[in-house]
This record gives sequence, C-alpha cells and structure tokens, in this order.
Amino acid sequence: MYKPLLLLITLFFNVSLAQNDSIFCQQLVAVKQLVADNHYQPKAINDSLSQAVFDLFITNLDNDKDFFLQSDIAQFKTQQLQFDEYLNTDNCLFIDSFKTVLAQRIKNTKTILESLNTKKPDYSGGLIMQYLPEKEYTYAKNLDALALNIEKVVALKVLKDVLNTNQDIQYIKDNFETLEVKSRLDIVKNQLCVLEEFTTNSGGLDRYVKDAFINAFLQYHDPHSVFFNPTEKLIYEGELSSNQLSFGITTEKNKEGQITIAQITPGSAAFINGNFEVDDIIISLTANGTTFNTLCVSNDAIKAFSNKEGHKTIAFTIKKKNGTIQTISITKTKIKVEDNAIRGYLIGSDQDLGYIKIPSFYTNDESLNGRGVSSDFAKELYKLQKQQIQGLLIDLRFNGGGSMQEAIELIGMLIDRGPVTIIETNQKETYTIRDVKRGTFFNKPIAVLVNSYSASASEFFASAMQDYNRALIVGSTTHGKSSAQGILPLDIENNLGFCKITVETFYRVTGQSHQSIGVIPDIKLPSIYDNLNSQEQYYSYALKNHSVTPTLKHNPLAKLDYNYVINNHKQRLKSDSTFTNIANGNIKLKQSIYNKGKKYTLTIDDVLKNQNNKTALYNQVFQEQTNQTLITVNNTKPTQQLLDKNPDDNRLNQDVILQLSKDVYIAESYNILKDLIKISQ
Repeated sequence: MYKPLLLLITLFFNVSLAQNDSIFCQQLVAVKQLVADNHYQPKAINDSLSQAVFDLFITNLDNDKDFFLQSDIAQFKTQQLQFDEYLNTDNCLFIDSFKTVLAQRIKNTKTILESLNTKKPDYSGGLIMQYLPEKEYTYAKNLDALALNIEKVVALKVLKDVLNTNQDIQYIKDNFETLEVKSRLDIVKNQLCVLEEFTTNSGGLDRYVKDAFINAFLQYHDPHSVFFNPTEKLIYEGELSSNQLSFGITTEKNKEGQITIAQITPGSAAFINGNFEVDDIIISLTANGTTFNTLCVSNDAIKAFSNKEGHKTIAFTIKKKNGTIQTISITKTKIKVEDNAIRGYLIGSDQDLGYIKIPSFYTNDESLNGRGVSSDFAKELYKLQKQQIQGLLIDLRFNGGGSMQEAIELIGMLIDRGPVTIIETNQKETYTIRDVKRGTFFNKPIAVLVNSYSASASEFFASAMQDYNRALIVGSTTHGKSSAQGILPLDIENNLGFCKITVETFYRVTGQSHQSIGVIPDIKLPSIYDNLNSQEQYYSYALKNHSVTPTLKHNPLAKLDYNYVINNHKQRLKSDSTFTNIANGNIKLKQSIYNKGKKYTLTIDDVLKNQNNKTALYNQVFQEQTNQTLITVNNTKPTQQLLDKNPDDNRLNQDVILQLSKDVYIAESYNILKDLIKISQ
C-alpha cells in the first residue's frame, strides 16, 4: 500500500501545483488587461517597467533584507530586464526560481534560530549593534553573516525583554543566567512562529511570492493600486456589525510576530477612550482574572479572546511608540448606525464656538437613509447651532480620507451651489461635479485643522473650503493624494481576486491639483510629524502633479485680509514656547530616524544605557505639551442629556473632553477662529 499511496500523494501534489500555476498565469493575464483598460495612467510593458517591477518585487519579498544573501540578489539580477518579456508572452514560470530561493533562506533562518535554543549569544561585549536608517540596510554577505545578524537580533531582544520586565539591575546581573534562558527560548519560539505563519497561512509561501509580484506590477503604475484575494477584499470593505458589542479595535500581526492595532472604529469604546493609537503593540489582554499573553499566538486567537461573550471588559496592556507600557481598561459598547460616530463640542469659556472632529469620511451604503459622516455631521452641527455658536472648528487631523460622495455632501452643506471638483478619467475626459442645492446649512466663519496625515477626501474637502474662501485652513501641509480608486474583479466568477486600482484623478475647482503637493494651510502650525517623508511626493511612482482647464466657474466669497489674524497668531507664538518645543522635537525625531546611531555592545549596561537614551529622546519628542487646561470644552445640551442616562459613555466622554481641553492645536485654532470672526463682521 505504501508505494501506491505515495504515488497518489505525489500526483495530487503535482496537480495542485499545476492548478496554482494555472491560476497565477490567469491572474497575470487578467491584471495586465485590467490595468490597460482601467488604470488612470497605464504604462508600457518595456525595459523600464521590467527594471522597476524587479526592484519592487525584491523589496516586497524581503523588505528589511532579513533573508536574501548578496549572492541571491546577484543571481536574481540576471532576470531584471526580462520581466517585460515574461509579461508580454504570458510566461508565469519565472516565479518558481524566486520562490525556491526564498524558501531555502527561510529554512536557513529557521535552522539558525533553532540553534539558538541551545547556543547562548555572546553578552560579554563581542557583539556590536548600531541603528541604521532604512536606506542603509544591506543583504548579508553569506550564511555566516546571516547567522551573526540573527544572533545579534535575538541577543538584543533578550536583553531588552529582561530589562523591561525587571527594574532591579543588580538582580538582573545576579540572576542573568536564569532570566536569559527563559527569555531567549520565548523569543526564539516567537520568531519561529512568525516564520511558520509566514509559510503556512493564507496560501503559504507560494501565494506570498505570487501576490508580491502582482503587487509589484501594480505599484509601478501608482502606489495606491493593490491586489486583493477574495478574503482580503471582504476585510477591506467589511464593517463591524451595527448591532454588535465591540471594543472597536482591529488587530493584525506584524513581521515581528507582535499583535498590533491596525484600525480603531469611529464611535467605538477604544475611539472614545482616546488612549489607543494605530500601531500600538498589544502585550496582553486581561479579563475576569485571566491574562492572555500575545507571545506566539495567532491574530485569530486574539479575536477569539476579545470576542468571548463573558469578556465584556478587558484590560489591554499595550506598548506605545515611545516604548512606554500602559494598561487601559475598556468596556464593549454597541455601535449602531443611528448613533453618531462623531460628536460636536462647545469650546471656549463663553461656549461660543463649535468643534467637530471628523476621523474619516465613512459611509454606510446599506442604510436606506444613506447615513454616513455627512449625516452625522449635520446632526451635530444642528445641536451646536441651537446653542448659538459664532464659528466652527472642523478637525481633519489624521483623517486618511474615505468616501468622496460624503465629502461632496459635506461641502454642499457649507457653500452655496457651484462646482466642487473636476474629475479626469483614464480616457482623459473631464467632467465637473457640482453642488446643485442652493443655500448653506451654516453661514458663520469656519477654520479647518489639518496635518500631513490628512489625505484624499479630507484634502478634497479642505481644498474646496479654501477655494471658496469658506474656511481658513490651519496646520501642516496635507498628504498630497488626489486620485480615486475602485475595486474591480479580475474575472466574472471573482475566483482570481480583485484589484483596488487608480481609475481617475480629481482637481480643485480652479483646475489645479494638490497631487504630490498637498493643501497648503493659510496658517502653518509646527508638527512633530513634519518632514518625515511620509507624504505622497515621497512614494515611489506616485502620480505627478498637473492641472486641467475648468469649464465651470466657481463663485467664491470675497477673500478676507488675513494679516490681522496672522499677526496676532505670531504674537501669541512669541510668548508661548509650546510650538517651539514641538519644532525642536521634530528635528530630534528626524535625526533619530535618518541618522546612524552610535555603536554599542550587546551587554546589560550598554543596552540599558542605549534604551534609556532612546526613552529620554522619545519622552522629549512626544511629551505631553501641558497638563493644564488650555481651553474649556463642554457637551451640547442634547448630548449631555443622553450621556446622563449612560454612565459608561459619560465616563469615556469625560476622558475625551480632558484630552481636547489640553490640545494646544485646538487652543490655538480657537484663538485664530476668534480673530477670523472679528474680521468677518
């Protein structure tokens, strides 16, 4: 029975491989055609494409240069000008050579890691570590160099882990042998778990390599076009059930095997709490006396623990970007479509101005009433107007965009009728989208607060407000994305997957574009995130900026002379060092990211010193600007009446009010808006 069974298994395996290759071939053909027919700016398949796709593909396979050797890259480069030929002839067999080498290097990495279960790294000072900026990453020269790199990484992780879990340095030194073994075994186990998931989950290494190539081809056309398999498409489009208890935290597992926060749902318990941020690392979850550590567990296991019926309240122990550890307890809340995901507040001691933060331009296509951010905004603005506000501050910081239609609806509430944007299709045809509703929902002065992470639909909204002289834009230059994507299937049955592909670009009503430039604020405020090369212009193969000729003239309000507002703002900054400290912190942050670090040995004392220096730096850079109340913040009367009936929500809301009251950007924007009101009268 052994030989026939082995033959059957072999035949089945070969048939499976043939089917997988067939699917990949079909996907390449379909993606090429989809891009040619639908992309806003499809590029020729030639040597330029071949070189670019090669570079992107290798980066996608091994972004941090953890696996490949220099000899592997030299071998790969013999094909770097052949990718156009592969694509033009529908040759998909080339992928196997890359997959084979990557599989071997992952196997090498596993072997090296497993050896560290019994081999203790050198903690005597023989191992030297140095922080390098990303542009200086290099591939290992050979397997010995790869082994040394892995030993260094494990040794550093061990020392950090031991130091982070024990405060008494003398105790650590006296008991280092015992502490080191336990930590090293856990860290090696975790790294092996990462590699195991890497090679077995979601189609395994075969799917990973093939998806990496498809995405490289799409990324060459622009950085926002991406391939989705059917599951990824559902995740991308999916929303939490509107009648389900939830913390509002979406998690994912990063390449280090850490469980991180990938998304925070607007209006959720985590969102209202305000202490959670995207990219926070979740160390453990505690509910009903049970602590669930995230070391070497799947993201699905995290979801199962957090969604368990009896776990209504969970204490999340998280590690922040600055290295600090926090434990935050939150209780699940029910997020309903009819509940606002945004909330309006009264700001100022006289409660004379309104404040609304828009986290994203979310929508709800399934709602008969089309409830989305524009509807929620209108309800909150109505409450604010009932209390006679004299102006409105709209906060779009960290708003990455969303539904263009929601942004159009919101613009229409704040301007009289007229054009709101010009769209150019992949056929280079332009058409103008107009607000056809006469009149406005709110006529008083507006300030819009933005930063470099305000992107796409939020930039679209801010630029329209600026072009119509409807609002004063305050903050940092925005991200610089003025393209729109659509999700298109590769085939009728949708078995081959989907592409989120750039199908058109949009322009300001003046015909100008903020693509790769951003919306430039009328009054700039220093930010800790300035000049970190995170904006569109720094993306490889980002679309270039150009303009179109408008066919419909817009009628802006008379432009005010902002000199009075700007001069008063400058005078306030002279007597307040807060923004100077922010600007200085930004310089230090840039240096820490883009400059080489000092060399240090992998010993307890040197790692502790380096860790303390890094913590001190990040505490300076990300320090809370003030513990004092800078501005009075209150709920509207209707909101307070609802909160009085819901103690949990009321408690969370008080935390939000406390944070808003200490926000230096809101406080200064309030002063700017007050001056804007004066010159508007």
